[in-house]
Amino acid sequence: MFSSEILFFSAFLVFIAFVLALDLGIFSKSSHAISFKEAVLWTLVWVSLAMLFFVFLRYEGHWIHNPQSYEEILQRIDIGDRNDVKISPNLSLEENLQIYRNYLSIEFITAYLIEYALSADNIFVIILIFSSFGLREEYYKKVLFWGVLGAILMRFIFIFLGIEIVKQFHWVLYIFGAFLIFQGIKIFFEKEDEEEETIDPQNHPVVRFASKYFAVYPHYERDKFFVVKNGKRMITTLFLVLMIVEFTDLIFAVDSVPAVLGITQDQPIAYFSNIFAIMGLRSMFFLLSNIMHLFHYLKYGLGVLLTFIGLKMVLEYPLQEIGFKPTYSIYIILSILTTSIVLSLIFPKKEDLENPIVEEKKSADV
Repeated sequence: MFSSEILFFSAFLVFIAFVLALDLGIFSKSSHAISFKEAVLWTLVWVSLAMLFFVFLRYEGHWIHNPQSYEEILQRIDIGDRNDVKISPNLSLEENLQIYRNYLSIEFITAYLIEYALSADNIFVIILIFSSFGLREEYYKKVLFWGVLGAILMRFIFIFLGIEIVKQFHWVLYIFGAFLIFQGIKIFFEKEDEEEETIDPQNHPVVRFASKYFAVYPHYERDKFFVVKNGKRMITTLFLVLMIVEFTDLIFAVDSVPAVLGITQDQPIAYFSNIFAIMGLRSMFFLLSNIMHLFHYLKYGLGVLLTFIGLKMVLEYPLQEIGFKPTYSIYIILSILTTSIVLSLIFPKKEDLENPIVEEKKSADV
């Protein structure tokens, strides 16, 4: 069983590395500003890959863990879902496997939607970072590419460690749930003008940390992360921006990882959903960066979303008693996101419809 998981997981990572290599090596031989057409293309690529993976799970998902009996299948289903997933010792192995595959696919697509939605908030902060540091558009893609690689590693650690903790101490799930409820409700009490703040490049904690422990060249040197000046190797401002993007993803993981654990405690499924969402974040950034301000109610939708997931975790057993099924979560999540987007378009901001963040870019040192 274990070897099957390792083989599948390794194949998945090789596939992701192959697509990233195509993107960076073949389609991006030089730094350039990403056009709307290119952003649409890559967004469609990553969303399509996620949907294909959903279809794969629907029909062949048992390959991940390769269970060989009713008991093994039961062990792979989250404790909170076992009463609702109708596998039975009276059914054939193939019938139980099909029920199990359906269950895995629903867990994946639900977790994927949550992560993709939460990425919208991440996009807003990344826009702030790039604008505050005067980063030229042709360097956005390189920073986001390496930022994604760092996020893949961090999410691997967070998800696998988090799920192991939940397996050993199930009550931790309730702490995660309470935290998500707090985070969701807090969104409704944040002041509107907090979103329009800029980041102080001089006083950001990452900048202070880097200035203390590294030699920093306080300028851009084209698309280089490192530069040698007077015989001394130094990190450039571009690398500082990358460090801040990674730090920001670390902060967002504090919300997003518990949210995924509220949907599934299957380690590969949780990780795969995160990776597809993270990979799609980069292309979605270029697609939405200039129109994010139009979806001003999305922030509140994410607040409702986090609160719902938190309640689902805290009220695990009462929900079981009333027959709450895993498929209900995806309908509720889609309803929340759709409602927030539709309300944003029907009731746009009156003060101004221009994005206060996306300004004319400042000249950068070359």
